[in-house]
Amino acid sequence: MSAPEPTHTPSSGDGTTPNVVIIGAGPAGLTAAYQLTKYGITSTIIESDDVVGGISRTVERDGWRFDIGGHRFFTKVGVVNELWHEILSDEDFMLRPRMSRIYYQGKYYDYPLKAMNALKNLGVIEALRCVLSYLWVRIRPPKDLTTFEGWTASRFGWRLYRHFFETYTEKVWGVPPSKLQADWAAQRIKNLSLFSAVMNALLPKRNQKDITSLIEEFEYPKYGPGMMWERCRDIVTDRGCQVLMETKVVGIRHEGGKAVAVISERDGVRTEHPCDHVISSMPFSALLESMEPAPPESVIMAAKDLGYRDFLTVALVVPEEAGFPDNWIYVHSPDVQVGRIQNFGSWSPYLVKEGRTCLGLEYFVFEGDELWSSPDEELIELGTRARRARPRRTRPGGGRVRRADAEGVPVLRRALQGQRGPHARLDRGRHAERPPGRAQRHAQVQQPGPLDVHGPVERREHRRRPAPRRVGRQRRGGVPRGDLGPIDRRRVGRHGHRP
Repeated sequence: MSAPEPTHTPSSGDGTTPNVVIIGAGPAGLTAAYQLTKYGITSTIIESDDVVGGISRTVERDGWRFDIGGHRFFTKVGVVNELWHEILSDEDFMLRPRMSRIYYQGKYYDYPLKAMNALKNLGVIEALRCVLSYLWVRIRPPKDLTTFEGWTASRFGWRLYRHFFETYTEKVWGVPPSKLQADWAAQRIKNLSLFSAVMNALLPKRNQKDITSLIEEFEYPKYGPGMMWERCRDIVTDRGCQVLMETKVVGIRHEGGKAVAVISERDGVRTEHPCDHVISSMPFSALLESMEPAPPESVIMAAKDLGYRDFLTVALVVPEEAGFPDNWIYVHSPDVQVGRIQNFGSWSPYLVKEGRTCLGLEYFVFEGDELWSSPDEELIELGTRARRARPRRTRPGGGRVRRADAEGVPVLRRALQGQRGPHARLDRGRHAERPPGRAQRHAQVQQPGPLDVHGPVERREHRRRPAPRRVGRQRRGGVPRGDLGPIDRRRVGRHGHRP
């Protein structure tokens, strides 16, 4: 599908084409550059890493490819779907079956829930207790509905909350759910409650799409999500944009409420890029701290106080038969630190090699803590033990890839609620600096979470595209010798995208 021809070329006010600088070559930055080229506007894109795609990149090592976090391509917004198919051809997408389970107390719970499976694992007595617990909170809701804990317990009952939310949520955020804001839960669990989950379990609708967490299939690029953003980079470069890799933004000069220049640095050499507009996808706190002149002290203090949660992947190469059919398994068990296990061969057969698959063990950490700082050998052993905590045993190989990007997941504790004012005041005073919101940046790429619904809920009528082809588990490449799975230390999703 070719991009539509531009209808007009915007000007900077004096009849000239505006000079645009885009900070970040992830989905937000590259999409902005791509859309601007439709109007004949080229831009300078500055990326601090050596790979495009941000948290939606695909890491490659020795012919193995793996997705950082696992990204489903599913959206209810037709224009986003059309954009995907402008950048990649229909042949580049596969329609993949979605399968995921929750591992808790030595048992596997199908997700989306299936009535007989859940009843068998919980037992009749515990299932009855869960129902009574749900009925109780309908009569007497939790006293504090402003927290993740209270809001979620009010939707599912206290017993199910403790089974399926409490441990995993604290693993992900490193903060007790009682300290997280309720609006975070409301954003993540839209349209889903115990009633809707049970109704879907008893009377499932084929591939329903009203509740994102319950979809049964999704689109996925053959070589992972990074394939899309590598292609997008090539397109905007061919159209005249400049992409500066391994270049850090160290300053943004502004005058009269408008950005006038972005200052970058590479190998100790600084370069000034004059501009009329800046589109920034860099961490919001770093954006504020880079402004020249500096914002008010209260704004700087609020920015410095914004905490971030980080993400570490240990990738283990194992024989294909030692894998599992799921795309991912959530590990709610408190006995191990791992939060989720991906099977990249179940995402796409093009990511792995014949006869083997790659498992991604995901840990949620803070940069610099004990787990983040552990030697690779210890992490490989930790991942091996976590993998063996499951009933099926294996002897995986391990290796390393180190990354510590300036990206992380913002932790929205209740204490931060009062700090929104300074940010809002600054935002109104800096019209030329535009940080894209989550809907503009990553709503199109869904990252799954247990009982978790993401993305836009806007319903709009658009013409339907032909369904992408379904691809089975065909294999490419030969059996590797001595392949080692990498360890990826990464600060992921600082722009508000959850692992």
